Amino acid sequence: MTIRRFVPYGDRRLRSPAEPVAAVTETIRMIWDDMVETMDAMPGYGLAAPQIGIMLRLAVVDCSDRRGQAVRMANPEVLHASVQMRRHEEASPNLPGVSAVIERPRAVTVRFLNEAGMVEDRDFVGLWATSVQHQIDHLDGRMFIDRLSPLRRKMLIARSEKLSNRG
Repeated sequence: MTIRRFVPYGDRRLRSPAEPVAAVTETIRMIWDDMVETMDAMPGYGLAAPQIGIMLRLAVVDCSDRRGQAVRMANPEVLHASVQMRRHEEASPNLPGVSAVIERPRAVTVRFLNEAGMVEDRDFVGLWATSVQHQIDHLDGRMFIDRLSPLRRKMLIARSEKLSNRG
């Protein structure tokens, strides 16, 4: 397993939809393993493949109290979202040093290919639901800042760039 580098904000891959996964292969499983290791090293609650430059619809999420409970997903799609909303502070390693409170559905039902290559429908609630939706946004070429007003988004990008230039 390998900890992968994050593509920087501004890289076109972060704004491009990822390609569907045809089947879960050994290569896909190896990518998932690297993604889990990279996510745990951040540390974070989830990671989408485009964040590390892999343009496939792959995501991992682990919001457990103890690590090691990662859900590996290929081609995740929201089938149902609750009407009740939840606010949570979100961030991304692709835009270091900034975060914002984002409101998303509190619960979602998601269909995806699991580790065994089987179609699975699973309900996610709370932080798990927030993280899954955040990762699906990445797979669709969107970032959490796209859910903010243009002025707030511009301010956060400028702040991240200022922090990056210090390093």
